[in-house]
Amino acid sequence: MSGGHQVLTLLLLSAVVVATLAVTSWVGSRRHASSQEFYAGGRLFTPLENGFAIAGDHMSAAAFLGIAGLVALYGYDGMLYSVGFLVAWLLVLLLIAEPVRNCGRYTLADVVAVRVRERPVRIALGCSSVTVSVLYLVAQLVGVGSLVALVLGSYGGAAYALTVLGVGALMVFHVVCGGMRAATWIQIAKAVLLMGGALTLTVLVLLRFGGDLAALLTSAAENSGHGKDFLAPGLRYGGADRASRLDFLSLGLALVLGTAGLPHVLARFCTVPTARAARRSAVWAIGLIGSFSLMTIVIGAGAAALVGTDAVRRSSAAGNTAVPLLSVELGGGAHATGGATVVALVAAVAFASVLAAVAGVTLAASSAMTHDLYAALTPRRDRPDGWSQNGRSPSGWSREGWPQRSWSQGGRRGGRKGEVAVARAAAVAIGAVAVGLSLSARELNVAFLLGLAFAVAASANLPVLLYALFWRRFTTCGAVCSVYGGLLPAVALVVFSPVVSGGPQSLFPGRDFAYFPLENPGLVSIPLGFLAGWLGTLLSHRSADPARHAETEVRSLTGAGAV
Repeated sequence: MSGGHQVLTLLLLSAVVVATLAVTSWVGSRRHASSQEFYAGGRLFTPLENGFAIAGDHMSAAAFLGIAGLVALYGYDGMLYSVGFLVAWLLVLLLIAEPVRNCGRYTLADVVAVRVRERPVRIALGCSSVTVSVLYLVAQLVGVGSLVALVLGSYGGAAYALTVLGVGALMVFHVVCGGMRAATWIQIAKAVLLMGGALTLTVLVLLRFGGDLAALLTSAAENSGHGKDFLAPGLRYGGADRASRLDFLSLGLALVLGTAGLPHVLARFCTVPTARAARRSAVWAIGLIGSFSLMTIVIGAGAAALVGTDAVRRSSAAGNTAVPLLSVELGGGAHATGGATVVALVAAVAFASVLAAVAGVTLAASSAMTHDLYAALTPRRDRPDGWSQNGRSPSGWSREGWPQRSWSQGGRRGGRKGEVAVARAAAVAIGAVAVGLSLSARELNVAFLLGLAFAVAASANLPVLLYALFWRRFTTCGAVCSVYGGLLPAVALVVFSPVVSGGPQSLFPGRDFAYFPLENPGLVSIPLGFLAGWLGTLLSHRSADPARHAETEVRSLTGAGAV
C-alpha cells in the first residue's frame, strides 16, 4: 500500500481507538465502583443488548480472520470451524444459560460453590479460568497484529509488535476504567460493525460471481491447487493418516463443548436480570452467530477463488491475512484507491472487534483472579476492609436454605472498592502475560489458537459445571479432581504437541519434543476431566449434601433465591 493509503488506515484505526476510549471514559465517569457494577454491569442489560454483546464476544477478529483463512487454505475442512462454533451455542441454550443465571453471581466458581465447599473449588476454577482466558487473548492479539502489520506493509516486523503492545494497553484501560458496562457497549458496537463488514465482503464476493454459489466454489477449487479435493474432507483433517482423523474428532469435541465452559461467555449470562432474559439473549446470539458463520465461509471461498490459496499462504502460512488480501482484490488492487479503502475499512472493523473481545475476556480473567483466587488464598484479616469471606454461617447456608452473600459483597462500601482495586491490578498482570505470549506466537493460526482455548475450557470447566448442576452425588473432592483432571492434561498435552515444537509453524520450530501426535488435546483431556470428577466423587470421604442438591435444583429451575 502507498503512503497515502497507509495514512488512511492509520486514521481509521485512530478513530476506532478514540471512539472506544470515549465510551469507556463516559461509562467510567457515570458509574460507582461497586462489585456488581464492575463485574456484571449492574445486571441492567436487555436480552437484545446482551445477545449482541455475546455475539460480539464470539465474532472476534480471531474468528473472522482465522476461520476465513482456514477456508481459503483447506476448503471443506476449514468450514468445520464455523459449524462447530455454531452448534456449540445450542448446548449453551439448552443446558447452561438459565441455570448459570439462577445459580451464578459473577464467575463460574459461584455456580459450583452453591453445591460444595468454596475455597478449594474457587482456587481450582480460578486457575482454569485464567488459563483459558490467556489462551483466548493470545488468539485475539495475534490476529490483529498480523492484520495491521500487513496493511501497513511490514508483516512480521515492528508493526506487529507495536500493534500487540498498543492493543494490550487499550484492553487494560477499558477494563480498569469501564468494567463490564464499558466492555458490553463496545462489544455491541463491534458486533454491528463486524456484521456490516462481513456482509459487505460477502455481497461483493457474490457479485463477482453473479450470485452463483456453485460458480464461486468451483473457482475456489480451481485456484486452490487441490482441485475437487478442496471441497471434500481430508486436506487438513480426516485424510488417510489416522492421527489426522483423530485430530479432527478432537477439534470437533473442543469446539462443540468448549463454548459452554468459556469464562467470559458464562459471565455474560449474569449481566441480565432474569433467567428468561438469559435464554432470550442466547437465542439472539445464535441468530447473529449463525449468519456470521455462513458469511465467513463465503469470504474464505472468495479468497481462494480471487486471490488464490498459494498467494494467501505466501503472505501468511497460517492464513491470517486472507481477508485483507481479498479486500484489496475486491477494491481493484493494492495500488487502487478502492482496494486501499476497502482493506483499511476491514482493518478498522477487525481492530474494533479485537478491542471489544479482549476487554471482555480480560475482565473475566481478572474476575477469576480476584473474586476466586485472591479471595480464597488471602487470609480474611489481610483482605481489603469490609471484604468478608462469604458472609455465611459456619455451614455456609442461611436459615432459609439459600447461599448468603458471596466473597465480593462484603458488608460495606469500602470492601467493594477494595475488591475492584484488586481486580484492576489483576487486569494489568493478565494483559502483560497475554502480550508477552502473543509476541512469540504470530505464525500460529488464530482460529487454531481459539481451538486450544476451547479444548481447555471443555476439559476443565464444563465437567465440573454439569456435575454441579445435574449430579446429586457430586462432592467437593469430585469438583477439584474434575477441574485439575482436565486442566493439567490439557495443558501438558499442548506443551508436548506439534503446536509447541517439531514443525515449521510451531512456537519453537528449532526444537522437537512433540511426543503427543495431536494438535488439539480435547479427545484425551475432555474425557479425563469427566472421569476425574466421577472418580473423585466416588472416592471422596465425605458424602454429598442432599439438601444442597435439592436447593440447587430448585434454584436453577425456578430462580428462587437467585441474586
